[in-house]
Amino acid sequence: MRAFSRAAFGLIGAAALAAASDVHDLKSDTFADFVKEHDLVLAEFFAPWCGHCKALAPEYEEAATQLKEKNIQLAKVDCTEETELCQTYGVEGYPTLKVFRGPDSITPYSGQRKAQAIVSYMVKQSLPAVSVLAKDTLEDFKTSDKVVIVGYFAADDKSSNETFSSVADGLRDDYLFGATSDATLAEAEGVSQPAIVLYKTFDEGKDTFTEKFTKEAIEKFAKTSATPLIGEVGPETYAGYMAAGIPLAYIFAATPEERERFAKELKPVATKHKGVVNIATIDAEAFGQHGANLNLEVGKWPAFAIQETVKNQKFPFDQTKEITAESIGQFVDDFVAGKVSPSIKSEPVPETQEGPVHVVVAHNYDDLVLNSDKDVLLEFYAPWCGHCKALAPKYEELAALYFNNPEYAEKVIVAKVDATANDVPDEIQGFPTIKLFPAGKKSDPISYSGSRTVEDLANFIRDNGKHAVDAYVAEEKLELRDEDETAMPEQAKAATEAAGEAAGEAAESVKSGAEAATESVKSAASEATEAVKSAVEGEDADAADVHDEL
Repeated sequence: MRAFSRAAFGLIGAAALAAASDVHDLKSDTFADFVKEHDLVLAEFFAPWCGHCKALAPEYEEAATQLKEKNIQLAKVDCTEETELCQTYGVEGYPTLKVFRGPDSITPYSGQRKAQAIVSYMVKQSLPAVSVLAKDTLEDFKTSDKVVIVGYFAADDKSSNETFSSVADGLRDDYLFGATSDATLAEAEGVSQPAIVLYKTFDEGKDTFTEKFTKEAIEKFAKTSATPLIGEVGPETYAGYMAAGIPLAYIFAATPEERERFAKELKPVATKHKGVVNIATIDAEAFGQHGANLNLEVGKWPAFAIQETVKNQKFPFDQTKEITAESIGQFVDDFVAGKVSPSIKSEPVPETQEGPVHVVVAHNYDDLVLNSDKDVLLEFYAPWCGHCKALAPKYEELAALYFNNPEYAEKVIVAKVDATANDVPDEIQGFPTIKLFPAGKKSDPISYSGSRTVEDLANFIRDNGKHAVDAYVAEEKLELRDEDETAMPEQAKAATEAAGEAAGEAAESVKSGAEAATESVKSAASEATEAVKSAVEGEDADAADVHDEL
């Protein structure tokens, strides 16, 4: 989902803001020293024309002001001016945010692009994975973030401490972790050592871990308990819901009052299925078009739908029925029990496959892609996508390498699917997206991110497909053979005419001439191939990693 747009500052206000900015504007000659001088720095690599950068600017500024008091520095680098510096740090898109702990410890920022999210994330980075707590620090720590997790362990309980620390290391970007060995503090919280309590600023305020003390169980507890019983889907929360690994049920409603009413009415349903299905409201006025992705009729609100996020399956609730606690409760019960079939949006299955590029739709996706014993290269495209249109002739040429060769056609399929008109099990973030589904490994497709040339795509199939078909090289050899054969009649004629004069010398002479001619043809063809390759690669270089956004 796109970020909410922000109103632009006036020229006078912008000038005042720049003068009082708490974000450090760094250049190539100041960046290294700044990173060395500060223990923790968040750096934004941006371009002035970038819309997402403009939306981030006021949030980044607000976060910088709050974090300045904690001695956490925020900086920015204009990549249109500092090109080499941005290339040094592998910047490929805007904005790119990276966390620096000195010049040699660099990690990508993986939080949301809102002020409070940035503050929360960077505070976590400034603390150890597990903060040691005592009586005078516990209460403040419990309210220091939206979600904090505290372990109560005896000092000599090595196993529990190590397990908890391992979880904290893996989830430190998401939550604050603390621990205390004071048994009286555990008793005051109503728990016995070893224990884990998650404190939160919503719902019931805290959850206590009650499962077997394993890393996997604690991680699941943290993610489940940190999710509101009924939250709100928006730009700040969507990625988290998608990464939760369990289905997400949407309540589409147009007004805040409606969303609040449904959240109260459906709370018992959310409580019953906590940890199995996440339930959240969504602003139908702002994000109603997302309903189309769930096979709902856009504009017919309120509405309810469940998305199986792992398989990307959609289960819309009948929009002719009223949304009540009873009707939705039964629908979710049936979904969990496997009694509800997914809704599948699909174009008609083609009666015949015309042309070298196979057409995939939702209803033949399994047969052509997942159940096929061939390596399948699949392009997910949108009819309106400019990059997809530019790719089309090259993609046809690529497909012909395999389609026109009976041996290769038995091993490789080049196909495309209109991802706007067909439900596919893959979560597609942009167009075109190209994936290879190797034979025997269909559950683990490989995404393509190289240059969109025929040669590079063919080499990608060769290098990653099970059958290792080298179609591009074979095509080159075929072209060379055709040219050689065209030259041979003239050489044969010359050899025949010379035969009467001196058969032995003439034969040797013809042999040498044929070899020289063949080498000349090969050299010319090789040079021509390289010239074409260079031209095509140059044309595509700038657009290689660009995707149209959904």
